[in-house]
Amino acid sequence: MTIDYNQAREMMVEQQVRPWEVLDARVLGVLATLPREKFVPEIHRALAYADVEIPLGHGQKMMKPVVEGRALQALLLQEGDEVLEIGTGGGYLAACMGALAREVVSLEIQPELADRARQQLDASGYGNNVRIETADALHYATERRFDAICVTAAMTEVPSHFLQWLRPGGRLFVVRGHSPVMEAVLVHNDVNGPRIESLFETDVPYLVGAAPVPQFVF
Repeated sequence: MTIDYNQAREMMVEQQVRPWEVLDARVLGVLATLPREKFVPEIHRALAYADVEIPLGHGQKMMKPVVEGRALQALLLQEGDEVLEIGTGGGYLAACMGALAREVVSLEIQPELADRARQQLDASGYGNNVRIETADALHYATERRFDAICVTAAMTEVPSHFLQWLRPGGRLFVVRGHSPVMEAVLVHNDVNGPRIESLFETDVPYLVGAAPVPQFVF
């Protein structure tokens, strides 16, 4: 069976993303044109536009399209923005942010995923302004500051050094909390300190190294 990916992409936008209150015209335009199927492992390509998380290997998953759409809308990326992504995964969200912003630096802890994402970005013709680094974000150091940060996996709490990477007025998207009830939030780096805006409830896998330590009850 041959899948009409163009039709599947249109249905994803109209039946999943838009009904989930993603109404930003620039975000919808990117989601409607960028070939998500190219960033999905071949074995799961038929699921590229389904309302499911897609396994990427190494215990990592691609977020649902609706979560990606809400993240992109919340970050409100501008053409001149410099963006940091924590967790490249398949590279799809990096490609989307690259289409909306000036430059994206994306950190991926798994070398194999980083290499595959780079190949897909090059092959798709997207991501000329996306740089992928193989690094553990929890132990990453940079003097650089960004207008926006997107964390593509869950954390119990946001490390303080993540917020230090934000410019004044910058914003950070992250899912925080304990599975199965987690909350997606946008952290604004305001003059008076961080301001947290609650977005929606969801449940996504933890960032590598950021899962809570199991509590044993005797």
